[in-house]
Amino acid sequence: MRRYTIFILTAFMLILAAVAGMAVPVDADKKTSGSPVAQLTAYTTLPAETAAVLSEVYERENKVRVNFVPMNSQEILQEIKNDAVSDPTVVRTVDIVVADSKILREAAELNLFTPHTSETNDAVREIFKDEFDRWTGIWYDPIIFCVNKDYLKTTVDLPDTWEKLSKAPKIRVGITDFLAADASINLMLGMIENFGDEKTYEILSGLHPKVVQYAKFLSNPVRQAGMGEVDISVAVESETLRYLQNGYPLKIIYPADGTSYLLTGFGITTQDAAKNKIAAKFADWLLSDEAQLYLQTNGFYFLPTNPQTLAYKSFAGKNLLLFNNRQKFSEQQRRDFLDFWIKEIRLK
Repeated sequence: MRRYTIFILTAFMLILAAVAGMAVPVDADKKTSGSPVAQLTAYTTLPAETAAVLSEVYERENKVRVNFVPMNSQEILQEIKNDAVSDPTVVRTVDIVVADSKILREAAELNLFTPHTSETNDAVREIFKDEFDRWTGIWYDPIIFCVNKDYLKTTVDLPDTWEKLSKAPKIRVGITDFLAADASINLMLGMIENFGDEKTYEILSGLHPKVVQYAKFLSNPVRQAGMGEVDISVAVESETLRYLQNGYPLKIIYPADGTSYLLTGFGITTQDAAKNKIAAKFADWLLSDEAQLYLQTNGFYFLPTNPQTLAYKSFAGKNLLLFNNRQKFSEQQRRDFLDFWIKEIRLK
């Protein structure tokens, strides 16, 4: 795992340096030279650190300043709704949205995005984008099994499905609480959608006695596996790759019966022709190897959706089986599923 990740970074550096001279750090004078010739306003659910990397690099290399405005999903939806019904003669306050696919789907159904089609986003698989090109996924972060390498030496029957994990004897499991993170509740909902609620609760009931601790953060189960406090963790791949890069003794197992994932994508909102062209260029750049390079060199590891990139071709998990996550559960259904898990599994 570490070898192929290092290969990705090395290859990125060589290719981008050769083609555009942009894959190596620039000095302080070059960073500050010149001024942006255009600006974009982007509403986002990205963590501030991730947004800052993308904004800084894109402005430096393309002379376009992307002003990321952090919001939660519902705030974004309300703001772009308000923007859409404002005076049509007034320029919209937001040009592009970079956010979780759940909110992108909701906004697209309300016709709040301007369709965007290019050679770049046309290559993205249908599962990762809107059928009418109103939004496109950029990268995704699947739930995987993060295994401690010492545990690997003690077993010949390594769990590689959710059912096997729930039935594995004498095993310690780490997992993030379903109440604590979107990635965790998405896992439960994805299992319910693909396995049915009865089978899902059977699996979760089998896991519960093996869980050492229900973590509050997505990084903790990975740390637990890396430190040998648990044998296997149910974790997001991005955190696992980050710990692998830091030398932790871990191995990634992709669930053979499928898994859930968080998909991040973009939707263009501006209807101004000039701004639309600038936003479209930035959107396509987000799908590029260059964007992936700078994310990875800053410790952010996501699976790109663009199969034409070197990053996509180099990731071992590109062919993993993904759950169908297009089912729209109501907020009441989500609460009911969680309540059942809390009362019938978590507190028993």
